[in-house]
Amino acid sequence: MSLEERLAKVKSPNLQNQQHANVVLSSVEDTLRDQKTNITPTAYFAALLAILQQCSSAALLEANAELVTSTVYLLDLVSSYVPPPLLRTQFSQILALIAPFFVSNETGAPLLRSSLGCLESLLVAQDSAAWNLPSSQTGPRKAIPVLLTLAVDGRPKIRKRSLEALTNVLKHPPQGPALDHPVADHCASTALTSLKEAVNTASQLRKQKGRNDNGHDPFLVHALQLTKTIAAASGGWPSKKIEPLVEALMTISKSTNEYIVMGAFEVFEAIFEGMHDEISSSKLPRLLDAIADLKPAQNDSQLLPPWIAVLSRGYQLASEVSPEDTFIKLPDLFDMMSPFLSQPSHNIRVSASECLISLFANCIPRRTILEPSVYDEKVFEQLGRRASDLLSIKYQAAWMEIFRILSALIQAMRWRGSQYLLSVVKAVGELRGNDSFQGKKEADEVLGHAIHNMGPDVIFSVLPHNLDQSNDKHPGRAWLLPLLRDHVSNTRLAHFKSDLMQLSERIYQRVIDHGRAEKTARIKIYETVIHQIWATLPGYCDLPIDLQAAFDQPFAEMLSNLLYQQTELRVDLCRSLQNLVESNQAVLAAALSNEDTLYERRTTKSGAAQNIQHLARLASNLLAVLFNVYSQTIPQSRGYILECINAYLSITPGQDLVETFDRVSSALNTSLPEADDAPPPKQHQPKDKLPPTSHTLLDLTIALSTYLPGSTFPSLFSLASRILNHPTATTTDPQLIKKAYKLIARLATSEAGAAALRACNSVLQSLILSTRDKTPVPARRDRLLAIHSLISYLPTKDLHFIPSILSEVVLACKDTNQRARQAGFELLIHVTNRITDSERNPPGTVIRNNLVPHMPNDAPAALATLEEVFTMVSAGLAGVAPHMVAATVAALARLLFEFHTKLAKPVLEDLLGTVEMFLQSSNREIVRSVLGFVKVAVVVLPEELLGEQRMSRMLKGCMVWSKENKGRMRMKVKGILERCLRRFGAEIVDGWLGSDEAGRKMVANLRKRRDRAKRKKSGNSKVEDDSDEGGREAEAQKTKKTEFDNEFDEAVYGSDDDSDIIVGSDDGEQAAAEDMTGVSFKKGSTKGKTSASSRKAHHRDRFIREDASDDEPLDLLGPNALASISSRKSHPSGPGVKRKTKAKVNADGKLVFGGDPDGDGDVLMGDGDGAAESVGAVNAYVDAVDGPDAVRRGQKGKLKVGSANRKKVRASSGGGGGGGGGGVGGEKMELDEQEAREVGRRLEVGGSGRASCR
Repeated sequence: MSLEERLAKVKSPNLQNQQHANVVLSSVEDTLRDQKTNITPTAYFAALLAILQQCSSAALLEANAELVTSTVYLLDLVSSYVPPPLLRTQFSQILALIAPFFVSNETGAPLLRSSLGCLESLLVAQDSAAWNLPSSQTGPRKAIPVLLTLAVDGRPKIRKRSLEALTNVLKHPPQGPALDHPVADHCASTALTSLKEAVNTASQLRKQKGRNDNGHDPFLVHALQLTKTIAAASGGWPSKKIEPLVEALMTISKSTNEYIVMGAFEVFEAIFEGMHDEISSSKLPRLLDAIADLKPAQNDSQLLPPWIAVLSRGYQLASEVSPEDTFIKLPDLFDMMSPFLSQPSHNIRVSASECLISLFANCIPRRTILEPSVYDEKVFEQLGRRASDLLSIKYQAAWMEIFRILSALIQAMRWRGSQYLLSVVKAVGELRGNDSFQGKKEADEVLGHAIHNMGPDVIFSVLPHNLDQSNDKHPGRAWLLPLLRDHVSNTRLAHFKSDLMQLSERIYQRVIDHGRAEKTARIKIYETVIHQIWATLPGYCDLPIDLQAAFDQPFAEMLSNLLYQQTELRVDLCRSLQNLVESNQAVLAAALSNEDTLYERRTTKSGAAQNIQHLARLASNLLAVLFNVYSQTIPQSRGYILECINAYLSITPGQDLVETFDRVSSALNTSLPEADDAPPPKQHQPKDKLPPTSHTLLDLTIALSTYLPGSTFPSLFSLASRILNHPTATTTDPQLIKKAYKLIARLATSEAGAAALRACNSVLQSLILSTRDKTPVPARRDRLLAIHSLISYLPTKDLHFIPSILSEVVLACKDTNQRARQAGFELLIHVTNRITDSERNPPGTVIRNNLVPHMPNDAPAALATLEEVFTMVSAGLAGVAPHMVAATVAALARLLFEFHTKLAKPVLEDLLGTVEMFLQSSNREIVRSVLGFVKVAVVVLPEELLGEQRMSRMLKGCMVWSKENKGRMRMKVKGILERCLRRFGAEIVDGWLGSDEAGRKMVANLRKRRDRAKRKKSGNSKVEDDSDEGGREAEAQKTKKTEFDNEFDEAVYGSDDDSDIIVGSDDGEQAAAEDMTGVSFKKGSTKGKTSASSRKAHHRDRFIREDASDDEPLDLLGPNALASISSRKSHPSGPGVKRKTKAKVNADGKLVFGGDPDGDGDVLMGDGDGAAESVGAVNAYVDAVDGPDAVRRGQKGKLKVGSANRKKVRASSGGGGGGGGGGVGGEKMELDEQEAREVGRRLEVGGSGRASCR
């Protein structure tokens, strides 16, 4: 930032305390102008220094404290822009003026910070001569103690400013031969002294009674911060002071206070970071030696982990500075760390293992792997011996850590480990083969790394699988095959041919010898082993290092025969062939140097290119085999074969591709039915039946099209034209038509195909227009995608093609197929963008309407503008069919949402007025689309455009359909009102509705629901903490993203209401939503799940009435089953049922056990009789509703009553008792409504009587 910019901030102060500085600055500038002096940093500096000299006396300082503070503040701003020679000459004078501020206890913090800034500028400007002056003389060395003292001050801002000044001074040493700043030693000594004093003080305080190690030690923290600052600013730490610093820091590291230990580690990190450059790195060996000399005791669980961590970080830095020297020290470091692995402390073992893992990962240079010298091989040999020693019984307690160390060492040594770590692999493998060994998972990780880096041939040399000659002396190791499958890569393919393939043949021969007899367990094991063997082939084919020698013609023929004969191996075989190509292509595409590629994948880019050329020579024959296998496979299982075909098509030479295409296209033309052939009868095609040959050949043609040269595209388009215009296929074989359209869309994915679409665009336009009326329904989506690809490369002179197909695009917006609707909406936006593309369309571009098929020859041309698109789409509103009008309104809604910001206000007003008229339509399909348009308008259009009158008319028009539930019209109207409430408020919406009482009630209901949801949300937020709230917000965002596929659906169907206003409670709303947008809601959305679960819960809440007097279970198939099923849970009732009563208590509140001759009431309410009467009344009501005498509804809504109840009715009416079958569970009788009312009345009287008697 320049001085002018910094002073400009002073001249326009934002804070009150900067007002006076502005006044002082204005005065200085006025004075300089009066003296006709150029306003320069030097002029500012001299004027401010003069002001400060005038206020130098103690009395004036106290009287003009605000003036002094502002002056020093401005002096701090200016001094860093003053020429250094001037600052050197004025050093004594300036230091004398600001020195009183540092020693006075009454100096304010703002003045002190500004004084520190002035002192910083003075010290940075000094030269070597000034720094060589002794501290007894007035010089820069005399000012350094001020910074060091204030760097541990208790005030945070003062401390921060001091540390910044100290950092800047140490980072700008004077010119000279010394590496460090002249005062770096002094600063380091002072910081070290402060650190030791802080450690001693903290130690004494910890010894006090009742104080733990987790107490706050501010002085120690400040001393650590000062030490870290000096270490970072001075390029590490002065070499002479390294040993005492390391000792002090290691002492601090024994603390259990994690913040103190972290501060000590930060100091070490700052020291290491400062030694990255070539000059400072010379201090690193001495620092590492000092750290190593302070090695704690082997059982010190407090100090050893931090010491190991610091040592690990130091050697990581050393590997970057001097990799060769660090690599030589690896065996000694291994010896230093390995004893810690035998310690009983888990923390020590883990720290030692992490250190060794870090050393192996960072300290083995790539050169030693690629081109090892004799001395490097000796180091590897020493590391191998030491790694073998770790598997001794001495380190049994640390076997988990040791396995991780071995994995890291194998990974670091890569394929060089095959010469030095075989004993380790053999020992781990023998442990893995022991059934009683508990660490099989960890051993598998070690062996997996060994297989990946050394190769399976090396592993099998010390751990043979013995699968064909297993015995007690040579145990079988079938568990190696899954390890090979998961880890083998970048190895020798010849090993698979010579070992595993031969083993598979021998085992398969045993299966064949078994014949057709019933399979025994051994035969099943053989088959499993064969599958596991071939499952390893994809790994062997992942960039094999001997591809050109191992993958020869006989091996390719053998794989081809297996593809034909062994269908269960096809997946692994196709993956293997595909890996051969794609792994080499990945090497060629990687942005790595040859050295990096050789280190990572043991090959170079030139070697990968040669491998591709070798495979290309075999590609033609392999493609023929794959084509045949593809034709013999059912469609559900063809995906992996097609991926393999695409891989080999990408490397096949152009001439071979043309010959292959000619053969396929010739066979396809032959397989197509003749024009005069009778259509085949419609039959149900089973899923496991092969499709027609024409389908398979067209699939292969589509795969070929991406890689074909340009010379074949005319015949390719001719083939597509024949299929699309085939009279039989268009009516009887829609799948063939779909694939033909996919052929056009597939071309856009390649550069050659895109060029063909540009060159043959007019031909394809004619093809699309000629097949408009011949497209079967299942092929509509693929036709739209083909048109989408064609529009992308449409020439500007052919823009008239868009209005030719626009009606079809508009109708697609109301297609019954959801994916076709989605494609229709996307194509609608795409054609609009193409018409309005200013980069491809020069100014004045027109659409020649006279070339549109349904337009007259004298039709005037129209400008290619956005308004013209809306005009062309709006033409559909004049259609006779309601379906066309509804589709047009839906298309206009989508265009309005996407381009409303680019339309002029008159166009929007005309559009709103036009669509508004269709609210008066009596056709539900049209109104559904219009309601969606209204909601889009409410969401996206500005308030001034909507207007009060227009909104009032639209809402009143919408309310006409508010009581129409068919087609979810009511839900759509509620959604519009909810959006209006969210945007405009309830009062404005009520005013728009006017006297419409139904609308006002609906608004009130929506407002209450929204307020209830807000209260519920605020209540939850008070209970949950901030982290839970953040989780809820993240979950809400995730839910919003998963519920809607795009912003348009969210705008139209999103809602803050907690009811299912938009997301309907049944499939009808889903269908209505998809009918409008063309984009269905995702099945996995949160609201969808909630709605579905609530519906299921609603249907699930059914209960069976229990009757205590009837021991028979309910017959759910009986005619009276419905009468015993209720929507609420009931309790057993009847004369033999004991009802639960409240516990009896006396007047003191104590429980009373035993009988109560005076009554059974509860004295809790003070009146036992009243309580008993209340309970009796409740029981009588329950008996009347749920008891055996209750009147229930049976099938078809008829009322049912038990025979016992019928006796009561007859007895009370004097009819005598002749009815049969008494009892609660007796027969049921049917009665009409009048009799039911009489029964209910008498039951009510009887119930109250029973209650009074009890």
